[in-house]
Formats: sequence, C-alpha cells, structure tokens
Amino acid sequence: QEIFRNTPHEKQVMMFSATLSKEIRPVCKKFMQDPMEVYVDDEAKLTLHGLQQHYVKIKENEKNRKLFELLDALEFNQVVIFVKSVQRCMALAQLLVEQNFPAIGIHRAMSQEERLSRYQQFKDFQKRILVATNLFGRGMDIERVNIVFNYDMPEDSDTYLHRVARAGRFG
Repeated sequence: QEIFRNTPHEKQVMMFSATLSKEIRPVCKKFMQDPMEVYVDDEAKLTLHGLQQHYVKIKENEKNRKLFELLDALEFNQVVIFVKSVQRCMALAQLLVEQNFPAIGIHRAMSQEERLSRYQQFKDFQKRILVATNLFGRGMDIERVNIVFNYDMPEDSDTYLHRVARAGRFG
C-alpha cells in the first residue's frame, strides 16, 4: 500500500499471477479502477511452454536410488527437489550430502535468517542442489535452475505449476 500511495495518482495498474486465490482477489481490486480480469479455469489449458516434463511411476522405497541415478545421468546447472515436509527435506538433504552431492535444504522450520543465508548460497552457485518444501515454490527466481524434481507430488495443480516454473524462467 505504501508503494501504491507513493506513485503518481494517474497511473495504470496491472497485476499478473499464474494463480490467484479467491481470498486475495478483493485485495488486488483495491488498487485498480474498473479492472479487466482474465482467468484460465480449464486445467486442460494449463501448459508450460518451453519446459519438458517427465514422470516416473515408482515405489516409495525406490525414490532415493532413482533420484541418485538421475542426478548422475542428467546434465544440470542447478536442481530444485521439492518434498512434502520439513522432516523429508532435512533427511533428503543430509542423504544427498552423504552421497557427495552439493546439496542444501530450505524449509519453514528454519529461521528467516538461516533460510536467506541458504537461499543466497544456492543463488550464488555455492550449492547446485536445493531440497525444499513448498516454501520455495513461489516467487523465488534462480537463473541457473534447469531441472525441478517433485520428489513428493504436490496436493494441487497450482502448487505443481509454481514448483515446475522454478525451471526455465529466464528463456
């Protein structure tokens, strides 16, 4: 609101989001006059151009072995691996480090200072593999990320979209 108040009175305001919850729409409308809204509600139209998406149907107890195989076989700049919980984030990050992968984890149980420090290490290319919960799924842009793994599948298509959009954001 402060930024909005400090801009010229006469202005054009545009907002874009891959997803926009029903709760936040009224808040957005406060900043616009007679807004035109465009929604794509048909999930069949949900397409991420320029990204190759693959899936492997696998048993839970085979995930680590397959992940290690893929990390060894694929050429990547940086990788983000999404998991469903803080505990899985910590365990998988530790396991990757033990297997000599340059990994680091980020999750909500860390202090903001620790999360920012780890985010910066990843962004500065000190670590090439980031294990994260959905905390990292929105709004974080790392130019070198070219592979995203959904180690644990997300609950809904919006979360999936935000997760996989971590790759390929810069062309």
